[in-house]
Parts: sequence; C-alpha cells; structure tokens
Amino acid sequence: MGAAQRNGSVDQPTAAPVLPDYEGACVANVMRPLVEDPDRVPDWFPEGVRGADQVVLLVLDGLGWNQMQDRLHLLRGLSLMAATPITTVAPTTTATALTSICTGLAPGEHGVIGYRMITEADDILNVLRWSTSKGDARETIPPESVQHDVAFEGQRPPVVVRAEFRDSGFTRAHLGGCRHVPYRMPSTLVAGIMQQLAEGEPFVYAYYDGIDKVAHEYGLDATYDAELVFVDRMVEYLVQELPPGVALVITSDHGQVDVGDRLFPPAPGVLSLVRQQSGEARFRWLHAVPGAEAELLSAAAEHHADVAWVVSREQVLDECWFGAKVLPGPLARLGDVALVTREPVAFEDPADTGPFHLQGRHGSLTEDEVRVPLLVARG
Repeated sequence: MGAAQRNGSVDQPTAAPVLPDYEGACVANVMRPLVEDPDRVPDWFPEGVRGADQVVLLVLDGLGWNQMQDRLHLLRGLSLMAATPITTVAPTTTATALTSICTGLAPGEHGVIGYRMITEADDILNVLRWSTSKGDARETIPPESVQHDVAFEGQRPPVVVRAEFRDSGFTRAHLGGCRHVPYRMPSTLVAGIMQQLAEGEPFVYAYYDGIDKVAHEYGLDATYDAELVFVDRMVEYLVQELPPGVALVITSDHGQVDVGDRLFPPAPGVLSLVRQQSGEARFRWLHAVPGAEAELLSAAAEHHADVAWVVSREQVLDECWFGAKVLPGPLARLGDVALVTREPVAFEDPADTGPFHLQGRHGSLTEDEVRVPLLVARG
C-alpha cells in the first residue's frame, strides 16, 4: 500500500496513535507526590491517598486497563479499589515505563527509550538482560552511564522486588541507591510489604511481574485469566491487612495485545536499506544505511502502512512521543524510522530472541497498550 510523504511523515490510513499524557495523568507523574506529600496528589488520582500516613506503590507488570475491564466479573480485590485509567509512556515497554515510574521523568529525559537500544559502538543493548552481542555489558556499559537520574527523589526507600533482580544491570539503572527487600514467592512479596510498613517506612515500592510473564507465554487466554484472578486475590489479602492510615496505590507499566503467530520481518525492500534494528516487535526502530533515511521512510510506508504507523524520528520528536524534552543521549538512541504496529501483529528481528515464542506483546501505542489502571485502597 502506498503512502504520501510530507514533511518527514507519511499519511496514515487510520486514527492516530494514543500518545502519553506527560503533563497529566501518566505513570511518570504518579511517584513524586506520593514520596513528597500525599496530601498534594493531583486531582486525577482516585480518592484515598490524601491524609495517608504511609503509602505503598505496587506495580503490576503487564496489567492494562482494557484487559482489567474485560475481566471485572472475575475480580474481587482489584474491582473494589477506587480506579481510573491513566497513560503509560512510549514505547509501552517495561524497561522504559518502570524507569519513568521510579524517576518521575519522561523517556526523553531518563534515556531508557526502549527494550533494545543502539549503543555508541553501534551494537544493540538488551536493557532487561543488560547484554549485547558480546555478552554481559554491566562493565563495558555501566548502567549508571545510561540512566543517571536518581529514583524516588533520592529518598532511598525500600523496594520489594524479586531476589534474582537485585544485581541486574537494569535494576542498577532504574533503582540504583534504593534499599532492596528481596522476595522469591508472591506470599513473601506481601510479607515484605507488611514488614516495611510495620517498621514505619513512609513509602514502600513493590513490583510483581507475573501477569506480564503469563501474557507473553500464553496470550490473553484462560491461563491469563487464572493469573489475574491469583493476583486479584493477593491484592484482596493485602488490602484486608493494611494498617489504618496506609494507602495502597497500584499501577502498571503497559497493557497487552494477543499477537499469536502474526509475526513477520520487515519487507526485503525495507531491510535492504537498514543497517540495524532496535526497539521491540511492536515498536521497531529501523536505523538506515547512511544517506538512505528518506528512501527508508518511503519504502517502509509503502510496505507496512496497512498494519503500522510508519513514522520518522522527526515526527516522533515533533509530536513529543518521548516527552517535550529529549536530551542528547536519548536522541542518539533513536532510529531513523519506526514501525509502530496498529494491528495485532509484530515485526520480527532474528537478533531479538528469547526462551519461547511470545504470544502476548506490547510496545506500540494502541489503547490496549497505553491505558493502564491507577487504583487506590485505604487501610
């Protein structure tokens, strides 16, 4: 399908992507008032935070607003919390969104602009594994050199996260300086939160990744429903056990789309103009062969505008996809053209592999991926 090029962008056949609300109801703006002064949370917060003596911020990885709404008939704990939809960041991926949640910054400022980012050596850094084609990159690319903004306003709160994440490069990048409270089972996640509250901590951060893992492996089927019910009952128990004066705030980093087997590489006529691919399967950055940037944009639109928003780096910057400010470091990590899928499909990159084929995916800017819940309960 052809598409006309105009001022560094291409005509798109359908509605525009859902862009993050960086000035308002966005995950990047949740943490700061909770840490600084819960009495001054914005008006878009659900009721229950103002006047709290202690606050727990729990991130449930992969829980989209739309997926939750579709399953309210299964839920007890989550459905009883005061709720509103907010937006996550671009791209809708864990590495970027968690960094925004913990630093309070848009991606264009904190610099973790995707799950796989190009390096100064023209290699690709897998942010969650903190590795390149040469292996572990924690020494060659120190995480603090990529993301050097402090988490949680520098207040070093306890962070209740999986034990195996403690020394990872990504943990150093987005939780550096925090006091780790490791857990190995969901029950010890809840126990860890309760222990920190009993010790008088004013703010506790916790993170659970099970919903995202299940969606990736099984899609949004009955197995996903079972995981969501399990998490819902865990939240129900946590709410019941909250001491008086404690506010529990829950949000997420992104939603999900069930892609299944609808995975294919960019067209040969596109790949012939590409020297590197970064990003992820639903937000695939294409780095052009030098001098081929305009030709790559036209070719990508010709072949893929039927399933994706095909956008240039200039359009992304003009429309503030990564926030109003994009610093030089993050800017250097952007590709020349992005394939941002609008349909339930994904763009394959042979270098982007994992232990199993992913059924559920995210990264793009559809409603299902961008809208996430903001939930509040009060002890």
